[in-house]
Amino acid sequence: MFTRILVPIDFSASADVTLEYARQLAARFDARLHLLHVLENDFLRPSVADPMAVEAAALRQLRERLTAEDRASGAVPVVIRSDALADAIVTYARSADIDLIVMGTHGRGGLAHLLKGSVAERVVRKAPCMVLTGHEPMAKAA
Repeated sequence: MFTRILVPIDFSASADVTLEYARQLAARFDARLHLLHVLENDFLRPSVADPMAVEAAALRQLRERLTAEDRASGAVPVVIRSDALADAIVTYARSADIDLIVMGTHGRGGLAHLLKGSVAERVVRKAPCMVLTGHEPMAKAA
């Protein structure tokens, strides 16, 4: 049913939980995982960091999230740059012929949602494939 599963990773706890779900789906369907991190395109913006070093660090962080089983099944870590996060995810999904996108949400509400919008919402609307969204379970108050 699924042969290629895309997991956008922003290095948050929510993304790590989502990766675990995607990993289980990949094992169930014998699918290949694609881990994608989108860096903000800082072209023509002042920056003190070396862009190549930032990209290499992000790729290293993606590789650190891969298990031995992920590597054995051909998992693909990818870092790209873009000003439009949702568009970058959708474009990658099209180019890699992705069957399923599994991504976390941050659950922004109110003003934050109005100002930043929802990346997951835009991906769901534009994706060329099915999208499974979820969020990290909230810890119960003590």
